[in-house]
Amino acid sequence: MNDNYPKPTLHLLPLRERPACRVAENGADACNLVELLAAIVGGARQIEIAHSLLAEFGDLDGLLKASAAELERSTRGLGPAGAARLKAALELGRRVLLEMPQDRLRIGSPGDVAQLLIAEMSYLEQEHFRVLFIDTRNRLLDSETVYVGSLNAMYIRVAEVFRAATRRNCAAIIVAHNHPSGDPSPSPEDVEVTRRLVQAGELLNIELLDHLVIGRQRFVSLRERGLGFDN
Repeated sequence: MNDNYPKPTLHLLPLRERPACRVAENGADACNLVELLAAIVGGARQIEIAHSLLAEFGDLDGLLKASAAELERSTRGLGPAGAARLKAALELGRRVLLEMPQDRLRIGSPGDVAQLLIAEMSYLEQEHFRVLFIDTRNRLLDSETVYVGSLNAMYIRVAEVFRAATRRNCAAIIVAHNHPSGDPSPSPEDVEVTRRLVQAGELLNIELLDHLVIGRQRFVSLRERGLGFDN
């Protein structure tokens, strides 16, 4: 944590050079990352806090992986409201990417799914079960975390997974969950859940394309290993 900020520099800048004014007058796309973070954080020390955030977490990927509590603890002066605003802004950016119909991500391989999820799910302390909803062109429509389990176990109700899928009127789903241990090796329970989802999908005409297990910056595709897809 940085406890020795220099004197605030915001008041030394001309009004037109302050982050919020830069965003308003020049557009957010004309601002650098420090300016964007400072505009979200606000306050007299917003520039110093923005620099401290990047020094602590490295980049947007690091900020996205950190919880609001972690942001607040490691960055003096941010506070709970500033940390919450920052997490909300990062999540809005992630959702925009999912919701742009002309630029929806096309899923062509397990690696595409891993690239989307691995930064977010690698370091979770509990198991999260995520469903990705896919259209007829293999494009990502949306995603939803349908279960959060204990450190050692998670109970999946197949009906809940497909209820979420039918609400989106999707053609297929991909599911993913993390192993907090960091080891992505599928367990027998993972294979059984996959088998049940495949069977239910066949009845509902919603194909299970894959099931990914995410560990510490690694993943395993059960489809590639033929686990649970052998009905």
